[in-house]
Amino acid sequence: MPNQIQLKITERTRFAEGHLFGDTGAYERLVGRAYFNVDPQEPAQEGIVDLDKVSLNNQGLVEFYSDLFILKPISPELGNGRLLFGYGNRGNKRELQFFNDAPASNDPNTIEDAGNGFLMRRGYSVVWAAWEGDLLPGDGRMLLDVPVATENGHPITGLVRSEFIADKNGVTTVPVSGMVSTRCYPVVSQSMGQARLTRRRYPDDERIIISPGDWRFARIESGVGLDGQGMEHTVLPSSTHVYLPSGFESGWIYELVYTASDPVVLGLGHVVVRDLVSFFKYEDRDATNQVNPLGRIEKAYAWGRSQTGRCIRDFLHNGFNCDASNRRVFDGVMPHVSGAGLMWMNHRFANVVSAAGQQYESHCTPADRFPFSYAKTTDHLTGRVDAILKRPETDPLVIHTQTSTEYWQRRGSLVHTDTQGNDLPQPDGVRVYFWSSSQHFADPNSPKSGCAVGQYDSNVVRTSMLFRAMLDTLDRWATEGRPPPPNQIPLRADGTLVTMEDWRAQFPRIPCVALPREPNTLPLMDFGPDFKKGLLTKEPPELVPGKGYVVLVPSVDQDGNDIAGVRAPMVSAPLATYTGWNLRRRGFGAGALYSFIGSTLPFPDSQEERRQTADPRRSVLERYGSAKSYVEAVEQAARVLVADGFMLEEDVQRSVATAANWDSACHDVRL
Repeated sequence: MPNQIQLKITERTRFAEGHLFGDTGAYERLVGRAYFNVDPQEPAQEGIVDLDKVSLNNQGLVEFYSDLFILKPISPELGNGRLLFGYGNRGNKRELQFFNDAPASNDPNTIEDAGNGFLMRRGYSVVWAAWEGDLLPGDGRMLLDVPVATENGHPITGLVRSEFIADKNGVTTVPVSGMVSTRCYPVVSQSMGQARLTRRRYPDDERIIISPGDWRFARIESGVGLDGQGMEHTVLPSSTHVYLPSGFESGWIYELVYTASDPVVLGLGHVVVRDLVSFFKYEDRDATNQVNPLGRIEKAYAWGRSQTGRCIRDFLHNGFNCDASNRRVFDGVMPHVSGAGLMWMNHRFANVVSAAGQQYESHCTPADRFPFSYAKTTDHLTGRVDAILKRPETDPLVIHTQTSTEYWQRRGSLVHTDTQGNDLPQPDGVRVYFWSSSQHFADPNSPKSGCAVGQYDSNVVRTSMLFRAMLDTLDRWATEGRPPPPNQIPLRADGTLVTMEDWRAQFPRIPCVALPREPNTLPLMDFGPDFKKGLLTKEPPELVPGKGYVVLVPSVDQDGNDIAGVRAPMVSAPLATYTGWNLRRRGFGAGALYSFIGSTLPFPDSQEERRQTADPRRSVLERYGSAKSYVEAVEQAARVLVADGFMLEEDVQRSVATAANWDSACHDVRL
């Protein structure tokens, strides 16, 4: 039977001052909470780590609740009968930002927050619910309250590992979780002296132990003193903070391993999504007989980017797209920039906020583990056979999209190769699209910018028009059975997916531009014998010598731009080399790949500049001749994308408008 859900709506107001969005009309916003009661013994909850170790209510059920935020047509019959679930990235709402080109906001309310109104004009009910149980309140983040696990009423303890990398000197106090927005697992007081703080310059370097006498578990508190004493400071003991009086030196990787207590049952986040979406899709009333506020929902879709893209993949792999009554939850999903990762979530003492493994930051995390692909394949290192999709009765349609950054930082090639780097055909219900020469985070409203830690300006390629087309494509696929365009990915078979050695031979020798040593590789990691049970007993993990997965990168043209995939208009008509990688500058781990940031490496403006700098790439004037010709090239590229099904007609003029004056918002062409 379905799990029990109760909705408590505390605020119901008009959205965007009652603006009428095309045929859908006006929207309203509903704010409140969803309350859940689940039976820990039911098969639907099987496999959730530590669910058998939490307190039960007088009905023998586990209670937890989630923040809830809905934007829906005031007249449901005018909507399209579709639900779009927004997986809030670390509690932050991203859907209007990326589908509607709206400003980022955790409290969308005004007409400005609606952006271009795309989701509303299409008639979607957009639902956000908190699924992440390790966040702290602040900045409008959506919060999930889940129970603490105990052992027969006694605290559970275990090893926890955290990492800190300071981007500036002078920082002396950090939370043991590694991030201020993340709940810390408190240090067990009796074991404080056994904790170990180390530092190293690069991930593979030997860890240097920081003497226990040089740091402690404490925090600084400041305030204005009396009698003209000025600002006063005091150091207080803390089970949730690390204090290093000499300061964390910028660019070094600091790692803390300690014994913590009070794990929370984070795996319930998947239950929140499953049961809430299932309720909206299939049920008329909640547990208290309140009417389903969305009315009749015919199709349910999900979109998530980065962390939340991984969460979608993990949700599918663990079977949560089948609800407690064996019905399909999402009809289609769109994980974006997840790379080949899953989630570090259904584990004891997990840190869901933690970024997935990069070359420098958070290099070895439990999130990066087999299976990597939607298709069935064999892990050649362990002999294990698995796939993300393996339940055809309830698996959704999947449109997986990723940028160049995922191939460099997130082992993105493993999404569509086997573990030895051979092309791997995907299931019929999956499409994988590579968004060429773009970076992990592409805010549609972000102008060109430098990069404080990276050596080069960040990647400026706009891609939001692709999101809109993909959602329409997914809806046609799920509703009419009309298949999307074929996969657009780099392949070994045609030479567009290559080794680092081959890539280096292809990339142009741009003056003063250093190249990556290699992409972010993926070693085989051993987290202990009980990892499959959700328990990590080796921290840090043991890297198995000589064993790793093959990670490949997209091949590039003579400009250094990616050849394969879907090229946004400004990549088909480039003013620069746009890469998915950037390098850390000196003093911050020089030469290592930096975060999820790409680069913009401008073309020379003129033939004279090209000759003077010995740049092998053709200049802007040689390519286009005039600003008018550049705009025409962008428009032509946009119309090709429309014809191929990767862009909507309404976005052609948007692309043309941004291309005016050499796309001055993102480039600095001086002619």
